[in-house]
Amino acid sequence: MQTTITVTGRAETRVEPELAAVTLSVGGSGEARDDVIARTGAAHERLLAAVRELEASGALDSWSAPQLRVWSHRPWNADGRQLPLVHEATADVEVVFRDFDRLGEWLGTASGSPELTVGGIDWRVTEATRAGARESAQRAAVADAVAKAGVYASALGLGTPVAIEVTDHGRLGPAPSPMPKAMMMRAAADVSGAAVTEFAPQDLVIEASVDARFVAEPA
Repeated sequence: MQTTITVTGRAETRVEPELAAVTLSVGGSGEARDDVIARTGAAHERLLAAVRELEASGALDSWSAPQLRVWSHRPWNADGRQLPLVHEATADVEVVFRDFDRLGEWLGTASGSPELTVGGIDWRVTEATRAGARESAQRAAVADAVAKAGVYASALGLGTPVAIEVTDHGRLGPAPSPMPKAMMMRAAADVSGAAVTEFAPQDLVIEASVDARFVAEPA
């Protein structure tokens, strides 16, 4: 009589970062709207000029710069009194570096500007590298599921288990019915198949997990 064994296999692949996406913003505030817009616009243009120089040197993979945003509000002081109107302006820029040496040099210079704020660095890989790493992790996750099923089958005195269903983790449906005297087993693993990125200039981790159902006959 067949025994059903259900397991979760998981694996990860580590890859070195290839790209560094830097988020920056320039902004200003004040009571004179035109002055705020002028100062912020000038700072934005200086930033874009520096970015274009980086692009021309080959240090960048890409960059983007949405339009300047302007708004106004009336703040309140500690006594609950509404203060005069304040105008705000800001513009965000994302710069994706492929040359990490230039990244360090440029940030050291750019961060000295009082109008500029560095939001952070998102370490990335190219789509081709991510796809290859994901495939490697998926294959290893399936192999892990097969190995786990083999261990359970051996412990139960069964023969080699045969896979009857494999799917992304969390998407495995109920076991086929009827299942006379079937035994259900699940390896403890609660992770998604999505990529996980560590926010540091270290290896990035691509994780994969699969749910698999096997059947095995008595040996």
